[in-house]
Amino acid sequence: MAAMKPRTGDGPLEVTKEGRGIVMRVPLEGGGRLVVEMSAEEASALGDALKVAAG
Repeated sequence: MAAMKPRTGDGPLEVTKEGRGIVMRVPLEGGGRLVVEMSAEEASALGDALKVAAG
Protein backbone atom coordinates (compact mmCIF):
# COMPACT_ATOMS: atom_id res chain seq x y z
CA MET A 1 0.00 0.00 0.00
CA ALA A 2 1.27 3.50 -0.82
CA ALA A 3 2.15 5.87 1.99
CA MET A 4 -0.60 8.30 2.89
CA LYS A 5 0.44 11.94 2.57
CA PRO A 6 -1.50 14.85 4.03
CA ARG A 7 -3.18 16.87 1.31
CA THR A 8 -2.27 20.52 1.22
CA GLY A 9 -3.03 23.33 -1.21
CA ASP A 10 -0.98 21.61 -3.94
CA GLY A 11 0.89 24.78 -4.86
CA PRO A 12 0.11 28.32 -5.95
CA LEU A 13 -2.64 29.65 -8.20
CA GLU A 14 -1.75 28.88 -11.82
CA VAL A 15 -3.17 30.22 -15.06
CA THR A 16 -1.98 28.83 -18.41
CA LYS A 17 -3.04 29.05 -22.03
CA GLU A 18 -3.77 25.58 -23.37
CA GLY A 19 -4.90 25.36 -26.96
CA ARG A 20 -7.63 27.94 -27.55
CA GLY A 21 -8.64 28.08 -23.88
CA ILE A 22 -7.25 29.41 -20.63
CA VAL A 23 -6.94 27.01 -17.70
CA MET A 24 -6.95 28.27 -14.10
CA ARG A 25 -5.92 25.98 -11.23
CA VAL A 26 -6.92 27.25 -7.78
CA PRO A 27 -5.65 25.47 -4.64
CA LEU A 28 -8.46 24.63 -2.21
CA GLU A 29 -8.54 24.62 1.57
CA GLY A 30 -8.38 21.04 2.73
CA GLY A 31 -6.41 19.95 -0.32
CA GLY A 32 -6.86 19.50 -4.02
CA ARG A 33 -7.39 22.04 -6.75
CA LEU A 34 -10.28 23.56 -8.60
CA VAL A 35 -9.55 23.46 -12.34
CA VAL A 36 -11.54 25.80 -14.61
CA GLU A 37 -11.19 26.12 -18.38
CA MET A 38 -12.51 29.31 -19.99
CA SER A 39 -12.30 31.38 -23.15
CA ALA A 40 -10.32 34.63 -23.38
CA GLU A 41 -13.57 36.62 -23.19
CA GLU A 42 -14.65 34.76 -20.04
CA ALA A 43 -11.21 35.31 -18.47
CA SER A 44 -11.44 39.04 -19.19
CA ALA A 45 -14.92 39.22 -17.65
CA LEU A 46 -13.66 37.29 -14.59
CA GLY A 47 -10.75 39.71 -14.20
CA ASP A 48 -13.09 42.70 -14.35
CA ALA A 49 -15.46 41.13 -11.78
CA LEU A 50 -12.56 40.38 -9.41
CA LYS A 51 -11.28 43.97 -9.68
CA VAL A 52 -14.73 45.30 -8.77
CA ALA A 53 -15.10 42.86 -5.86
CA ALA A 54 -11.63 43.65 -4.50
CA GLY A 55 -12.45 47.34 -4.43
